[in-house]
Amino acid sequence: MKQTVVDVLMYLFESIVADDALIDPERDLVIDRLEEMGFPHHEILKAFDWLEDLADMELDSNQVSPISSSIRIYSELEKILLDNECIGFLTYLEQNAILNPASRELILDRVIALDVELDLEQLKWIVMIVLYSYPGEAHAFAWMESMVFDQITADYMH
Repeated sequence: MKQTVVDVLMYLFESIVADDALIDPERDLVIDRLEEMGFPHHEILKAFDWLEDLADMELDSNQVSPISSSIRIYSELEKILLDNECIGFLTYLEQNAILNPASRELILDRVIALDVELDLEQLKWIVMIVLYSYPGEAHAFAWMESMVFDQITADYMH
């Protein structure tokens, strides 16, 4: 099975952050450990770059919310990287106040930065990682964590 940057991110988040596992904070040692586990070096480096870029970004919670009748139009690139099921899921999250417009845009930025087509399960992990990274998103993160780890399913395709 081909390991991707998304697989590295999922592994790092699940084993280090979500499980509070203690590993040596030295980046090179973590990279060596991931390579020993079979993750390709270039995918590991992409994952670390992606996480560093995420840490440098700010979630603007003061962003003016669009009026309730507004619709987010997805770019052609976004529609290539996210299928209709993924876009429907993001819409569901926003309609149910799990995401706000600012967090949605940050997630889309991180999806574009990955530059790979994502399936719904991968997108859920990306959403969870982004929400975990920002203060004030504890409720949304907890909801996503339950959805990912407890396999909660939602009817978001109407």
